[in-house]
Amino acid sequence: MSGRAEALASRARTQQDVQRAVDAMLEVLQAAESGDLAPRVEIEHEANDPLSILATCVNGMITYLAERRAETLRVQRELEGQLEMIQKQQVAIQELSTPIIEIWKGVLCAPIVGVLDSARASDMTNALLHSVVETKASLAIIDITGIEAMDTQATDHFLRMARAVRLLGSECALSGIHPNVARTITHMGVDLIGILSYRTLRDALQAHVTKRRTRPANSNGRLK
Repeated sequence: MSGRAEALASRARTQQDVQRAVDAMLEVLQAAESGDLAPRVEIEHEANDPLSILATCVNGMITYLAERRAETLRVQRELEGQLEMIQKQQVAIQELSTPIIEIWKGVLCAPIVGVLDSARASDMTNALLHSVVETKASLAIIDITGIEAMDTQATDHFLRMARAVRLLGSECALSGIHPNVARTITHMGVDLIGILSYRTLRDALQAHVTKRRTRPANSNGRLK
């Protein structure tokens, strides 16, 4: 083979090598574009070869993207864990802010402490009504000892709560009404017919126990 033929053959091989290397790089870049960061360009030439340098740069870029994605996923998992913890804390806080306590068989108590806004009143009403149904309570006591003052809107909230309990066939009692709250209720002209009122939670429970003891028995010897 003449020198010219050898040169042409060598040039052809070089072009084929370049095309093959470019195709391999394009394949890796396309995979990265589709989200697959696992493939890498196989380096077939000497380290100082331009194709090897270009392939090393492509591989370095893919590795960098893979590391950043892994870091992003790690941070995302941490954030999801924190959000889950916050949601659990919110549920716990909500349960603590709207406690429904069965202080006696068939007797529930809903102590209200702090500010009673619309959202909290709605949550407490739902919790109380569900508890009345689940426990088949005959009496629900709404204790507002911890509230010294209440505006007309808040007063309307807990009075609606009391009426809702009565609609389920249970008695409802208010205990611990502060003089300021009593004045607010009076100024509102609210009808409290059917809603019992006691000075303290103890008085309300004692009245309920006394009522059960004095209630006449039916023909089977059971309390009516």
